[in-house]
Amino acid sequence: MNTLSLAWRYLWARPLATVLNLLLLSLGLAAITLLLLVRTQIDRAFERDLAGIDAVVGAKGSPLQLILSGVFHLDVPTGNIPLAEAQALAQDARVAQLIPLSLGDSYRGFRIVGTTRDYPVHYGAGLAQGAWWQAPMEAVLGAQVARSTGLAVGGLFAGAHGLGAGGEEHGDELYRVSGVLAPCGCVLDRLVLTASESVWRVHEGEPEDEAERQALEAEREITLALVRYRSPLAAVTFPRYVNSATSLQAAAPALEITRLLRMVGVGTDVLRGFAAVLLLTAGLSVFIALWSAVRERRADLALLRMLGAPPRRVAGLLLAEALWLATLATLLGLAAGHGLTGLLGWMLDNDQSLPLRGALWLAEELWVPALALTVAALASALPVLAAYRSSAVALLNER
Repeated sequence: MNTLSLAWRYLWARPLATVLNLLLLSLGLAAITLLLLVRTQIDRAFERDLAGIDAVVGAKGSPLQLILSGVFHLDVPTGNIPLAEAQALAQDARVAQLIPLSLGDSYRGFRIVGTTRDYPVHYGAGLAQGAWWQAPMEAVLGAQVARSTGLAVGGLFAGAHGLGAGGEEHGDELYRVSGVLAPCGCVLDRLVLTASESVWRVHEGEPEDEAERQALEAEREITLALVRYRSPLAAVTFPRYVNSATSLQAAAPALEITRLLRMVGVGTDVLRGFAAVLLLTAGLSVFIALWSAVRERRADLALLRMLGAPPRRVAGLLLAEALWLATLATLLGLAAGHGLTGLLGWMLDNDQSLPLRGALWLAEELWVPALALTVAALASALPVLAAYRSSAVALLNER
């Protein structure tokens, strides 16, 4: 019987201790895997959705709230702003592009966004089915919206007031699905896109005469606008101008998201510390188990030595046990970490929040088995050394 087979049998000769060691080590590795997967995917989502957006202009309030509602669609907006003021900013020499967004309604919890074709073009989104909207009350569905609702090209639906499920429906004005976006892995996957005129039409109704139409047009508002600068120098002057010389607010996404990640980092540090404590506890438990094994198996080890097994073979037997534990814990830890990430992603998917996938493998995960093997090797160092130095006569005399 080779060393690995014998070590496997010795390992499961004490099933309770083995299961406890596996549980502790696997939990620590699962926590690290979960941390890697969640942090990496959140960073990628932020980077992807923020790409090319230099500023968000909206009503005065919390800058972070403005970013979360306007870029990631994870919060409620700070209010509406006059369309005329946004159009005036679009003419500013420092602004290369201004994309208006009108929020306020939703369909089954997915937000309906009134905008221009520049919005999907900004993210490089393409159509999987149908065509782009050509007139008011035509809508293009994000891939996740179409999958969750079952709507297809040509289908009709009514928007509901509010950004969450359960609002009062605007049954008098129905949207017609003109197209479905191909999955882009960006925020558009969970949005319903339509022309800004659609949102105004739903909330304004049909004007009775030309004078009323002109009055409604003069009072039109949008929720916020995404801004792209002509030059990096505008990042210094444009927000200061908007915040001081207008009734609007300009927020820098990079600054606010950095602040948000710093706050989230506290929770990340706690989880990392929890994983470190679990791994330390697992290492101590493995050490105690192997040290006890040396004392319990004195007769077996003496017999192996008398049968001609060299010291390195006896020491290798204990080391193989530790490596078996590390291997099993790595498999269980990775599986649990990916499973927990998938479960968290499913929960967030139901809330139309940030997308997380458990079926994602990162190069950084190679550190997980390396860490498990390191913990096992360190925990087994003293027991392995003790077994290597013990002679058959000494082992029998101890008995």
